[in-house]
Amino acid sequence: MAVAEASVEQDHASSVTTPVQRLGEHVFDAVVEVGDVASFSAQTIAWIFRRRPRWSVLVPIFYAIGVESVSVVAITGTFIGMVLAIQAHHSFSMMGLASRLGSVINISVVRELGPVLAATMLAGRVGSSMAAELGTMRVTEQIDALTALGTNPIYYLVVPRFLACLLLIPLLTLMADFMGVIGGAVISTQVLGVDSFAYWKHSRDFVESMDIFAGVFKSFFFGSAIALISCHRGFNSTAGAEGVGKAATEAFVLSFIAILFLDFVIGLGWNTVYQAFWPQAQGLL
Repeated sequence: MAVAEASVEQDHASSVTTPVQRLGEHVFDAVVEVGDVASFSAQTIAWIFRRRPRWSVLVPIFYAIGVESVSVVAITGTFIGMVLAIQAHHSFSMMGLASRLGSVINISVVRELGPVLAATMLAGRVGSSMAAELGTMRVTEQIDALTALGTNPIYYLVVPRFLACLLLIPLLTLMADFMGVIGGAVISTQVLGVDSFAYWKHSRDFVESMDIFAGVFKSFFFGSAIALISCHRGFNSTAGAEGVGKAATEAFVLSFIAILFLDFVIGLGWNTVYQAFWPQAQGLL
């Protein structure tokens, strides 16, 4: 009897994990997840060079990701420009710099807010949708059926979505930039009474083509991250409606974190390189 009780106590003690063990398990799971995403991304990029997807597959996905996202990106960009104008006008007026309002609004939109918000809208509207769609296909065993039929599911399902996000997000970024500039200009000149000539003159003098290019350059990385993370979450969805919903939620959250992280890393790297060649110039990002 004593031996049995000792054995039960030993089993109970071995089943209880310490905080250090739980922390180690979380770290190990995170490393495994990062490695899985890296392997998934490498396979996707490899298939792009091995075989081009058919246009019959690409066109509907391009339409769903690009064309149907124009309205939400345009509305978001417009209101961002309008909000910037309202928030910055009071402070600039107190310093007697109201005529320079356009330079601040436009540089903020094209450098940061346009690319980041366009990517955020794409992650929320498209990323979650892709994760839910692929998650449903995983749960209903459609992905397994493609494999059984001899079709690589990454080539057939992931590559077209990756190309759509990669190639179309720069256009959506330019749309967000344009609408943000227009929204800020309308509020500044028509509502807040800023002189129109001074507004556009200072904007032209301060905002350069390289500023626009810098924002578009970052958007390529944002689109790639959104597509890879969302498709990976969908491919690894667990069974049931709860699993699909969790995959869609994780796709948006992880994509948004990746957007902010990439924005920081690319901005830091670009400024370092730019200042190495032109020490007297200001950073672009």
